[in-house]
Amino acid sequence: MKLIKGTIVTLLVLGLLIFAVACGSTDTPDNSSQAPDDTKAEVNETPKNEPPKEVVIGFSGPLSGPAAQYGKDNVNGLEMGIDNINENGGITIGDQKYTFKLEAMDDQADPTQAVNNARRMRDQFDVPAIFNPVFTTIAPLMGINQEPGNEFLMMAYSSTPAILQMDNDLVVRIPPSFLVYVNGFAEIAWENGWRKGGMVVTLGGYGDEWREAFREKWESMGGEITVDQPANYYTETDFSTQLSAVLASNPDFILIGGPTESTALVIEQARNLGYEGPLMLVDQAKMDHVEQILGGTDLMHGVMGVPATKDAGTAVAEEFKKAYESKYGTINTWESVWNYMAIHALVAAMEEAGTVDDPVAIRAAFPKVFPLSGEKYPAEMYDIGERGAIHGLGGVQIIDDNGNYTTPTNYVWWSDSEEVLNDVKEFSQLDNIKITEIEE
Repeated sequence: MKLIKGTIVTLLVLGLLIFAVACGSTDTPDNSSQAPDDTKAEVNETPKNEPPKEVVIGFSGPLSGPAAQYGKDNVNGLEMGIDNINENGGITIGDQKYTFKLEAMDDQADPTQAVNNARRMRDQFDVPAIFNPVFTTIAPLMGINQEPGNEFLMMAYSSTPAILQMDNDLVVRIPPSFLVYVNGFAEIAWENGWRKGGMVVTLGGYGDEWREAFREKWESMGGEITVDQPANYYTETDFSTQLSAVLASNPDFILIGGPTESTALVIEQARNLGYEGPLMLVDQAKMDHVEQILGGTDLMHGVMGVPATKDAGTAVAEEFKKAYESKYGTINTWESVWNYMAIHALVAAMEEAGTVDDPVAIRAAFPKVFPLSGEKYPAEMYDIGERGAIHGLGGVQIIDDNGNYTTPTNYVWWSDSEEVLNDVKEFSQLDNIKITEIEE
């Protein structure tokens, strides 16, 4: 009897289990076994949304000492450009998004330190490009930036023609050639009847080239350089010895300049020594920044140099100037403007090249990113030459005897073609554009 009852219970349990399984199968069918193979393949091949990767861009330059503000102006422009790029989503290559970060290192304009900084940035951050604003340090960096397996793009913020003569395939020179200003100053001086000039220009490769180029141009016109007294604008603060030697020769004008803060000291000291004549500022020194340092233009009557950024003449120039000065609490300079534009050009070249880490491909893509219009940027860049010089207008502006800035004269310097001049005039928002012929 017990055996029969146990058998019945067992059968009842089995029946309930079978019923439950049947019900479960009806309510939740296993469709995965019916999925076609091509659906599986499509799911596996769909790319995932990868998080943005950060690309580090390098900077080595003077961030301490007398030229610290000059270096910082470069860094500020780069940082502002990178912030703008990142705020707009960075760039996307393939399925990967990239954002950018600046790694800035102080080299105090010392060549050995600059090379050490570059090697460190390559080793630690794998930077594809390094910006530098002093030719004395740019030159040794160009000596190592093509080492096989360790290449980087040299983004050179220096106007010296020597950069283009160094036979380097991985260089981009950012500002206009200083020969633009050599020609402009010499022509203005000659038209004013000046025939004797003195020079107190910064030491180093950039300053040496400037002095040599100006002497050659001026003497070819029949002018005379009375005294040449170079000074180290990166370390000195007292220029009275050099200025006194030049003033003793009774010059009609004096060519001066280096980093802006030191140049302001030279102007102040020259006026204190009794010199009231015209002063020409090499393009590294910026007149509007000198004005800020000196507290006005009272000591700057007859000074000529690179135009003030407020007179850049583009639709965005004033807006950029306000945003920059609000953010950094200091005057907007051409170092800031050109570096802001250069980082945009660099990132656009990466996008065109389809890579963020191949300097050769990135450099090859640069011609595709121009022109950069004044409708979007604070200045204009038209194209890039075969040897790496970005083509943007160079200008000369004078502060008159009342302390007012005159209308700048802007120069097309990379071509003597009237067709190119007319194309630039048609594209540009700037006025008073003419050709000046230079050889680099």
